[in-house]
Amino acid sequence: MTDARRAPHPALTLAPEVAEALARGGPVVALESTIISHGMPYPRNVAMAREVEGIVRESGAVPATVAVLGGRPTLGLGDDELELLGSDESVRKVSVRDLGHVVATGGHGATTVASTMRLAGLAGIEVFVTGGLGGVHRGAESSMDVSADLTELSRTPVAVVSAGVKSILDIERTLEVLETLGVPVVGVGTDDFPSFFSRSSGVPVPMRVDSPEEVAALARATWDLGLDCGIAVANPVPPEDEMPREEIDEVIARALADADRLGLRGKDITPYLLGRIVELSGGRSLETNIALVRHNARVGAAVATALA
Repeated sequence: MTDARRAPHPALTLAPEVAEALARGGPVVALESTIISHGMPYPRNVAMAREVEGIVRESGAVPATVAVLGGRPTLGLGDDELELLGSDESVRKVSVRDLGHVVATGGHGATTVASTMRLAGLAGIEVFVTGGLGGVHRGAESSMDVSADLTELSRTPVAVVSAGVKSILDIERTLEVLETLGVPVVGVGTDDFPSFFSRSSGVPVPMRVDSPEEVAALARATWDLGLDCGIAVANPVPPEDEMPREEIDEVIARALADADRLGLRGKDITPYLLGRIVELSGGRSLETNIALVRHNARVGAAVATALA
């Protein structure tokens, strides 16, 4: 990829401010919608979505929350559309494999990391902010449960800013898969790969930079070489907002045991675990989740500005 962005795919619907920003080469930040529909309780989810969009704007970029609405992939949502995603239980969780079906059937879909990346790439958006990446689930050696996020990172040139891999997953195996797929994984101001709720996982980060501008330089150099992969940008939760690893590990172990007892598998397990962790932590994990998304939005907007 060069500095010239690709023209948005004609199957996409772009909000006017998103279309205008892309046309002039301005900074745009994609935001996923699964975190709204399946990641947090209503109405906190809608308030969080509006707040994060506000942070992106205050940081000088244009937010493009991504979803499928009435069968149309849409980038840039209004208040009514955010409300729909946050409160309508019929909204589907849509990964890349589901995009064609939800479009063909005219349904509503909340996009995961993988499908948000794909649609952002089709629009020519180079930066995407989320909470945490999917990855290799614990026990994947028998379940084969590996997130499509990893495959998408290997094929779509978008810089994805997250607080690391969700700590309910197998972080070491996830990093091994990303290495095999040739995906650059870079920590922002850290030598230790973050683990979503905590700043540290105990696993070294493959490479380090110390500013959003350095992230942008890494992304541009990668894409200018013709390496059309994503960049996994690991941005640790601020120190004042993190949950200590020992504390969250105990909560996660209990949540995983509950999920196993219920026989949950596939795409149902992550929303259940995140909700159960909120219950078991007395709501503290939700506050940490919101704090890390805010922080990622600021860093992602700065990366988008530097790229633009």
